[in-house]
Amino acid sequence: MTTEERIQEAESRIFKTVFPSDTNHYDTLFGGAAMAMMDEVAFITATRFTRKRMVTVSSDRIDFKRPIPAGTIIELVGKINHIGNTSLKVTVEIYIEEMYSFVREKAITGSFTFVAIDEHKHPVSVL
Repeated sequence: MTTEERIQEAESRIFKTVFPSDTNHYDTLFGGAAMAMMDEVAFITATRFTRKRMVTVSSDRIDFKRPIPAGTIIELVGKINHIGNTSLKVTVEIYIEEMYSFVREKAITGSFTFVAIDEHKHPVSVL
């Protein structure tokens, strides 16, 4: 399988419902909860690409463009966007889907960096 095919195969999508227990005092998704979900999707994407032990080393930038209200469906999409020797970057986007309409919009974009490690926690090649 080529690197480009591996990148395409690693793309990960998860759907979730935003429940009141996930929201802040404004009845929108708590930023920390969004970041945790994004890191999880980024980890899954990185692992699917490398099939190695991966650890998060940074969240480079997270842009909150729209509040995500309780009672909506969200889709988290993880994609590989850069491959280094022992690290890679994953972009995660969160889309809001209204539950009872076809309205869909991007709400959050973030970038996460991962490093591949061996059983002794030393960096290894991602390829």
